[in-house]
Amino acid sequence: MEILIKRRKPENGCTLSEWYVNGAKQCYGIEDVVRPSGEKIFGETAIPAGTYQVANTYSPRFGKYLPLLLNVPGFAGVRIHPGNYAKDTEGCLLPGTGIAPGNAMVTNSRVAFEALFTKIKAAEKKERITLTITNPA
Repeated sequence: MEILIKRRKPENGCTLSEWYVNGAKQCYGIEDVVRPSGEKIFGETAIPAGTYQVANTYSPRFGKYLPLLLNVPGFAGVRIHPGNYAKDTEGCLLPGTGIAPGNAMVTNSRVAFEALFTKIKAAEKKERITLTITNPA
């Protein structure tokens, strides 16, 4: 399974994106601001663009299984989980069904997460799951 996240240019203190699963549009996303390479502000910086393996593991922080991105340079514990605003993350990726007016939040995050998580759980039994993040040109 291949998840592709196409980031937009950061604005309003966040980075919005479109998410695709195996080439088909899945949802939107929000995360912290993309900063220049090597610049990191704890809890306010998006992870580097690149390709990561995804594993469904237990999160002690959330008390349940959630997708975890493996081997993210300079980050630990990066997960996909519900949340609507960049303030709801410390580097994690938050899905939503839409983007609210004003471009500073995603909508219906729990709905978008459950739809994606259902696909991830089905795929993990039979194939490797990768997630690729691209920055705008």
